[in-house]
Amino acid sequence: MTTKATRGLFAATFAAAIFAAAAASLPACAAGLEVKIDNFTFSPQRLTVKAGATVTWSNRDDIPHTVTSSSKVFRSNALDTDDKYVFTFATPGVYEYFCSLHPHMTGTVVVEAQTGSNSQQ
Repeated sequence: MTTKATRGLFAATFAAAIFAAAAASLPACAAGLEVKIDNFTFSPQRLTVKAGATVTWSNRDDIPHTVTSSSKVFRSNALDTDDKYVFTFATPGVYEYFCSLHPHMTGTVVVEAQTGSNSQQ
């Protein structure tokens, strides 16, 4: 390889490494966090987010479901196939929820203070 080609390869490799490092430092699903409803389950069943995070539930099932907080903090209308429900969690805490049409379907959102990290568990 010529010196010019070697420098170009090095620059491209270096740029890719910097981009990968920057992407790895972003919180999980920084653009938004999603819970999929499919086959009578919420997936992930347990989600950990920072205060201020917005979670979107998307119904991928072929029948209606709801997203209903056990403590009555939030409640969706019946979601048909491909419908979505969005809620922003402002306060740290543990939020358990279920489908009011199928109460055996349950999930939990754990909201941490801003110093915590977003993750799907």
